[in-house]
Amino acid sequence: MFTSIDQFDKIWTLESGKTRQIFSALTDESLGQQVGPEFRTLGRLAWHIVQSVVWSATETKLGIEGPGDDVPVPNSAARIKQTYERVAEAIGKKIGEKWQDSTLEIEDEIVGQKWKRGFTLYVLVSHEIHHRAQMTVLMRQAGLKVPGVYGPALEEWGQYGAAPPVI
Repeated sequence: MFTSIDQFDKIWTLESGKTRQIFSALTDESLGQQVGPEFRTLGRLAWHIVQSVVWSATETKLGIEGPGDDVPVPNSAARIKQTYERVAEAIGKKIGEKWQDSTLEIEDEIVGQKWKRGFTLYVLVSHEIHHRAQMTVLMRQAGLKVPGVYGPALEEWGQYGAAPPVI
């Protein structure tokens, strides 16, 4: 749980930057990639991340503009990325403008429970990381190069003068 706005801002800047890296590697053709017919597509996962930022802002009364759950997945990877960039920047800005550290203790009714806003922001970040990881599997299946976000991806070891680890 976040206990200060500065703490959230530092983590959000870092993690939303990593999400931008992943979104930058998507192509329009890759958006339909899925594990199987009953599973989310790569595009749906990316759009869900975008919508989750808007949902978190709505649930905590921040009021940012963005696609709700009823807005279909765009068929443009660039549009998904641009929308993410806009809502990710907007939520960070609104929090900085409207909240203080004490605001993180306020409880909102979320999914039938009382969540402190500091916890809601923790869930937002964790949820995004979770779906970003799912996306990397689908990206590999779609033949995309996966960027290393916490260290080099398989294809990036050579840039560091090292051979990829033996799996």
